Amino acid sequence: MKNILKGLLIVLLIISLPGCNEKETKTKNQNPKNLIIFIGDGMGTAHIYAGISTTSETFSLEKFPFAGFSKTYSADNYITDSGAGGTAIACGIKTNNGMIGVRPDSTSVSSIMEIAHKQGFATGVVSTSSVTHATPASFVAHNADRGNYEDIAKDFLNGTVDVFIGGGENHFRLRKDSADLTVKLKEQGFDVVFNLEDLKSSNSGKLAGLLAKEHMPKAAEGRGNALSEMTRKAIETLSKNNKGFVLMIEGSMIDWAAHENNFDYLTSEMRDMDKAVGVALEYASLNNNTLIVVTADHETGGLTLTGGSVADRKAEAKFSGEGHTAVMVPVFSYGPGAERFAGIHENTFFFEVFLNLLKIEK
Repeated sequence: MKNILKGLLIVLLIISLPGCNEKETKTKNQNPKNLIIFIGDGMGTAHIYAGISTTSETFSLEKFPFAGFSKTYSADNYITDSGAGGTAIACGIKTNNGMIGVRPDSTSVSSIMEIAHKQGFATGVVSTSSVTHATPASFVAHNADRGNYEDIAKDFLNGTVDVFIGGGENHFRLRKDSADLTVKLKEQGFDVVFNLEDLKSSNSGKLAGLLAKEHMPKAAEGRGNALSEMTRKAIETLSKNNKGFVLMIEGSMIDWAAHENNFDYLTSEMRDMDKAVGVALEYASLNNNTLIVVTADHETGGLTLTGGSVADRKAEAKFSGEGHTAVMVPVFSYGPGAERFAGIHENTFFFEVFLNLLKIEK
């Protein structure tokens, strides 16, 4: 009888193992076709938990199976800015604060977007700030001064991205050189739109959405669910490419709220970005070929949660300052290759792993 029971247990174990392993290894043995990168500008772990604590909805980030941390110092400072922080993620190098897409000696370095596009991938950037701002610009442009917005706008004509959506219309149209770069964009085949409704109705494979003169409104002051809609449209457009796509989406104003030490502003922006993450997560869950990585360029404000109530959806907070800090920032990952992002890494680590997982050579 013991031998029969033993035999049955072995059979059951053999039958059950493939099912268990299939779920665990389904994405581990597969490389992603698509890559979606979210950057919550200025977002630290306290910012995320503040968002979680002040909503009754389950955060999309809580559904990510892997988490880690990134060290954010720049080439010339223990505390990075968004230019150097964005360049580290986009280009895989440490550069000086204030620089985008260049080495400390001001020589250009290729970004994941440029390399992927040359390999036939569709590419795009989305931001609630101007698209010429430091973080999105780090993936597209090359400039020793992140504040040269009009020069940075010209780099969007270089064929690096097929889709860019955010603010910044004035940098393309109301320029010191009197040039209207949207004319050239149209000549290159872009559908150039200036409001969310026209963006959503566009059927073009090349899309420039300049939805604000400078930066878009706050989530709580008129932007509504625009970031989620921008994310959805970018994915819809880029996914038409059979080779695959690389997309970066920035929640810009988490940083700005923290600079102001405005907790309500911060939590509303944090919740808004997580909704956009949910749009990407929905797409990735239906397509087992999409890797999502969510991280930050740096932490802002030195945010600490000092009290609150889970039942009442309240949190109390203090900021240690109005600037950036040097603390490590979180990394969340979902999809094929997601396990590669667990642990503690330099912020330059992303670039090489992205290329490796997408099977792209420099």
